[in-house]
Amino acid sequence: MDTLLAVPSANPGGLEAPMGMHFGHCDIFTLVEIENGEIKNVSTLANPPHAQGGCLAPVQLLAGKGVKTLLAGGMGFRPLMAFNQVGIHVFYAGQLPTVGDGVKAFLAGQLKEFSQENTCRGGH
Repeated sequence: MDTLLAVPSANPGGLEAPMGMHFGHCDIFTLVEIENGEIKNVSTLANPPHAQGGCLAPVQLLAGKGVKTLLAGGMGFRPLMAFNQVGIHVFYAGQLPTVGDGVKAFLAGQLKEFSQENTCRGGH
């Protein structure tokens, strides 16, 4: 496996699911195993309730599963720094409608790595 990609998703997850625009509040993560630029496997992982550790709980959850890349439409500064610290690269997926659209854009090299300028301004 070249990389394990996580995408915040609406239930029930999977490539056809709508993307969850804010990773900390998504229903579920769709995990996509990518090998040689192709999708090899798709699975899902429940997101813990937001109250349990706030936006930092998913960071540890995803790192523990071996995730190396995350696509996100919205994220606060603290979680972005936490993802960077555990070696997970975050890419800005903007307003792409489905998980599959996000994965295709990532594989095509169309997504930019998330930066401080992309973070949400709020109590994160």
